[in-house]
Amino acid sequence: MHVCVLGAGIVGLASAYGLRRAGHEVTVVDRAGPGSGASGGNGAQLSYSYVQPLADPAIWRQLPKLLLSPSSPLKLRPRLDVRQWLWGLQFLAACNSKTSRDTTGQLLSLAALSRQSFDAMMAEEQLDNDFSATGKLVLYSDEAAFAGARRQMLLQRELGSSQEAVNADRCVEIEPALKSRHAQIAGAIYTPGECAADCQKTCDALFVVLKRMGVRFLLDTPVQQLVQSGNSIAAVATPQGHVEADRFVMALGAGSALMAQGLGLHLPVYPLKGYSITVDVDPEAGAAPTVSVTDSARKVVFARIGSRLRVAGMAELSGYDVAVDPAQIASLEASTRTVFPACSRFDELNPWAGMRPATPTGLPVIGRHAKGPDNLLFNTGHGALGFTLAFGSAQRISRMIAG
Repeated sequence: MHVCVLGAGIVGLASAYGLRRAGHEVTVVDRAGPGSGASGGNGAQLSYSYVQPLADPAIWRQLPKLLLSPSSPLKLRPRLDVRQWLWGLQFLAACNSKTSRDTTGQLLSLAALSRQSFDAMMAEEQLDNDFSATGKLVLYSDEAAFAGARRQMLLQRELGSSQEAVNADRCVEIEPALKSRHAQIAGAIYTPGECAADCQKTCDALFVVLKRMGVRFLLDTPVQQLVQSGNSIAAVATPQGHVEADRFVMALGAGSALMAQGLGLHLPVYPLKGYSITVDVDPEAGAAPTVSVTDSARKVVFARIGSRLRVAGMAELSGYDVAVDPAQIASLEASTRTVFPACSRFDELNPWAGMRPATPTGLPVIGRHAKGPDNLLFNTGHGALGFTLAFGSAQRISRMIAG
């Protein structure tokens, strides 16, 4: 078949790779370049075992502080947007134990498929993307939070994850760069098999691989309209003309919901704006982390990518405004200086903001819409786990198209 993939972020490129490997003719359309949306400056962690959704019952206890504290990593900027308020209400409805447990199980299953598919791609293509498999520590600063994390760990163990709860001494043994934070660590969850990589480098390298494989790209080419014929999509209208295909895969991130709206369809996807900085590290041993670290209290992740440290966090429910807020960048720098004071000279911060396409439950939307055209499949709504889940989602899309 001829399959047209809308979107050249990591999810769209992984979809194109899986479809081309399956023997299909593939065209990729994107308004900018590879990885230019939510992919390029993301947290860089491949969290195959740690997929707890944001919609968790603990949110109810944390909600007043999250919404009212000036230093909160979660910010709600109300807008005259019915979709924003509907998403927020659906998110709160999903913050219960049953939904969180069910979502965790489904995400772990998808993540396991994604790891298998990503590893196979890396073995085949040998991408230069600063990949590492040094494990991950999720830090907790108080006993109550650490106790909740241990309960979640037991659930994830039941579902196949390999993790252990460790004390502050063991944390510093695993990652010596945490030595100065020893007194502030109540404990951590350690996942030795977790990985990291530069998602922008992955997108750029996949672009080269896909062109070599014969995939056609229309970049700097916005999708203007999906042209319907009966209960099918006949073509995609672009400034360069119509692109006809047998199947269409919509992987436009947060933009997928807006495009679906043009077809009269509701997708439960809304942007959660995130930020990152990327700093050069001090090469001295023990100065900067080599293990991926998540500070659960600050909701900030630290991932080593080559000779750089990626620091990412924040979640703003603020519509589609992509402007970089200097206060959020300053907060990420302050967190980095606090947790890893000797890691860098902080000469260049390389600030970035991206619109994570999130669903209220945390489960991505993969496949046909019940009321949508029969040859249109969605692959969106991965939230902060787009890099982690991209290749598993691509496998599912390929299988659906294969029938």
